[in-house]
Amino acid sequence: MTFDFKNASKADLKKQYDLIAKDMGDDQFFTKKELNHLPEVLGDGEQVLAFTSGLMDGNTWLIALTDRRIIFLDKGMIFGLKQSSISLDKINAVSGETGIMFGTIKIEDGATQREIRNVWKKTVVKFVNKVRDALEARRQPVAAAITQSTDIVSMLERLAALKGSGVLTDAEFELQKAKLLAG
Repeated sequence: MTFDFKNASKADLKKQYDLIAKDMGDDQFFTKKELNHLPEVLGDGEQVLAFTSGLMDGNTWLIALTDRRIIFLDKGMIFGLKQSSISLDKINAVSGETGIMFGTIKIEDGATQREIRNVWKKTVVKFVNKVRDALEARRQPVAAAITQSTDIVSMLERLAALKGSGVLTDAEFELQKAKLLAG
């Protein structure tokens, strides 16, 4: 079921954020401004899967996982906004470490490694696992498409071999090839 973050009322957003926070174990205390701003940076239909907060570059950031990317938001104490994101397709690795009360999440995208410190310990593993699951969900359709295209190529090769051995005429080969390529 999808939720329309961009057009939802403040009350509906709060309910949705509360559900995600409960699932993650996040208290939303330090990131209320960022959560209020989040719908403005989401794409149409983009779904927030998880969020947590921590220190990065000396400031408290909201780290939101969506079905498309990881968004980093820091709305300053008085004004200003810092925002960046990493497409899930660009993420190479995500890892977490926990200590007594806090932990660290590391996200690598090939060019950079972002390290978010002072993340609530109880959210670290959940967030890392949600990112892993989102990455896997994005890779499954690609793997299926590769398998399907490999099957089509091998079937075309078999048809060509049948044509080459004289079992199929040129017209029969073209007909079967057209059927395969039409899907």
